[in-house]
Amino acid sequence: MTLDEWLRQGTAQLAAGPHPERARRDAEALLLHHISRNRAWMLAHGNEEFGSCSALGYAALLDRRQRGEPIQYIIGETEFYGLSFKVTPAVLIPRPETEHSVEKIIELCRAIENPRIVDVGTGSGAIAVTLAHTLQQAQVTATDFSAEALVIAKQNAEKNNASDRVRFLEGDLLAPVRGEHFEIVVSNPPYISTDDRGTLDVEVRNHEPHTALFAGPDGLAIYRRLIPQALQVLVPGGHIVLEIGYDQRDAVHDLLAASGYTNVEFVPDLQGIARVAVGQHP
Repeated sequence: MTLDEWLRQGTAQLAAGPHPERARRDAEALLLHHISRNRAWMLAHGNEEFGSCSALGYAALLDRRQRGEPIQYIIGETEFYGLSFKVTPAVLIPRPETEHSVEKIIELCRAIENPRIVDVGTGSGAIAVTLAHTLQQAQVTATDFSAEALVIAKQNAEKNNASDRVRFLEGDLLAPVRGEHFEIVVSNPPYISTDDRGTLDVEVRNHEPHTALFAGPDGLAIYRRLIPQALQVLVPGGHIVLEIGYDQRDAVHDLLAASGYTNVEFVPDLQGIARVAVGQHP
């Protein structure tokens, strides 16, 4: 069989899986990953024969995807803000929504010389590494309680030529930087209610780390701890930037206001839903 024939067969197989709308795209991505080629090469060589050993390997990848394993974990990488990041089941897969936090911080840092930024619960390092890569003068620190996640984050810093501009520290929330001061505290914390576990896509529920997803019955457990903690490390006038759930605007607003933050604002996603909360240290 040729590459084109295998691609058609792979597409048909995935069309019978949990996400038929992504069948062609996923089948092609898996094939390109398996043969270590780009799309332009495959378009020019689609009539070439595909060896039986290679076909077996491709079939194994298709089987994993058909069972609901995220394609990012199968391939081992994903794109975020134009950069490539390694991902494993030890870390949450970076989402496009999180890019809104990055863009807000870049905006805030335009008026700050050598901004000090701490990314709390860095996971894959997507936020921290992207900011270090984009804001060359920034001093970026990233914390996570998971040693396994920090290994991945450090690899991503090296992968994106930012390892000399990001400091990685193991520990709970802001505990590793107690006594230090920052202009920006940013986090994409767990914010899904444990009561909503059953409503999640099987890809997320069965494969991504639950410690990076769930935050108590109302999804606010981490916000309740992090929001007051951040005041201890933020300089006056500094900002906290938090990704939030689609229905958490009012609750997070109240938590920020109760802790004394001023100039609270929300950044909407492309659908107009508030996805980033911003508060300023008075």
